[in-house]
Amino acid sequence: MAVAVSRDLTVQVLEDVNAVKLTDRQQALRAAIQRGEPKCLGVSQVMLGLMVMSYSIPLHFTELTEVVSLGVPWWSGLMFIAAGVVAIILDKHCTMKILQVCLMVSVASTVLSVVAVIIYSVDMEKNPEVPCVKTIHGNCNDKHYATRLSRGVKSSLLLFTLAQTAISAVVCFLLFRQRHSFGQYASLTQGAPSTPQTLTPPDLN
Repeated sequence: MAVAVSRDLTVQVLEDVNAVKLTDRQQALRAAIQRGEPKCLGVSQVMLGLMVMSYSIPLHFTELTEVVSLGVPWWSGLMFIAAGVVAIILDKHCTMKILQVCLMVSVASTVLSVVAVIIYSVDMEKNPEVPCVKTIHGNCNDKHYATRLSRGVKSSLLLFTLAQTAISAVVCFLLFRQRHSFGQYASLTQGAPSTPQTLTPPDLN
């Protein structure tokens, strides 16, 4: 904080250099993050999460496999939605604290996406499509259709999860780069008034 005293003993409190620098860097941080379009990426994550959860509903009417018993589409879909919501909030309220929260959520989303991809792949390998066995009516047995539907749904969920993994990885990269560039200003606080203030001494006469 700087103080200037004029000849008429008027004291003027000038802007703090650190406060001005913090404001400038926050504006630069917001501009840098918005160039990465976090809102668009966040909306994409929310949509993918909703699609994963809605597409998984038919799996509950087929055979019970690891994907269903572990609830993979549900916790992965909720994680995608949470990551997207935080990214949308970051676009509207850009601060270092929200950036760090968004980074942690995005890292968790990426890790869980990789875990979900592994579970989907293992499940599809362990539960292949049952060959068609003709019934007396000339149609395939019900188990064939059930396993065929199950693999089709899991293939779609696998593609959605791979897309989410890529989006989360991109968000993590962008946020980590911005955090590294602007993290040194996170400790600065606005200890001084943002506008000059004039203090007039009392009249002693």
